[in-house]
Amino acid sequence: MVEAFVGTWNLKESEKFDDYMKELGVGFATRKIGNMTKPTTIISVDGDTVTVKTQSSIKNTELSFKVGEEFDETTADDRKVKPKSLVTVEDGKLVHVQKWDGKETSLVREVDGNKLTLTLKIGDVVCMRRYEKAE
Repeated sequence: MVEAFVGTWNLKESEKFDDYMKELGVGFATRKIGNMTKPTTIISVDGDTVTVKTQSSIKNTELSFKVGEEFDETTADDRKVKPKSLVTVEDGKLVHVQKWDGKETSLVREVDGNKLTLTLKIGDVVCMRRYEKAE
């Protein structure tokens, strides 16, 4: 099921990303930079390990995990996720949940043909980021 997400995805549009980052507690300067970047996400699978690389002119991150197994994570904005992060597949969607300091956010990826939608939620804030698959 994870194979549908494999590929190189380029960000095309973003809605409410600043609101989402603000709710996470990201500072003003970092939010301004984050709003200007158009990251490329590269998703690959090797056996049962999924790797998600995010590349931009500002910062590159890499995250490897096994679906359904909790893992340690430090986010792009340097939050230490505790106790653990967890990625599952639900209804064909890749659901990534982060919990820290009594807060929780979800990052849900959904593929439709050559389009990938990333829905970020924290509290009442919902951010949509739409990507297209690179040729």
